[in-house]
Amino acid sequence: VQLQASGGGLVQTGGSLRLSCAASGRTFSDYAMGWFRQAPGNERELVAVISWSGGSTYYADSVRGRFTITRDNAENTVYLQMNGLKPEDTAVYYCAAALKGLGYIIKNEIDYWGKGTLVTVSS
Repeated sequence: VQLQASGGGLVQTGGSLRLSCAASGRTFSDYAMGWFRQAPGNERELVAVISWSGGSTYYADSVRGRFTITRDNAENTVYLQMNGLKPEDTAVYYCAAALKGLGYIIKNEIDYWGKGTLVTVSS
């Protein structure tokens, strides 16, 4: 699976962005999908995960209630709607895919990574 993330940019505190991750190469709907982020000087961390059907989701405590992960299997795309952005959300955001399911993304057992997209939240 080839993954291409987009939608990053510069936004003020409290603003919103929607990230997209377009997949190609294999059957997108076979894969659980996730978003990770890495801030300068920090390790990459899990942000949100969605099952292959979209019926199950998981969020990091730091984003729960502000971010929403969805997917459109007809369009081979996963989204991350980010509302109420804070300066601490500034990071490079990566999408990821795991064939074995949502739990494997949570365990950071990833089959495919996309290139990142930079989100910068100004104070």
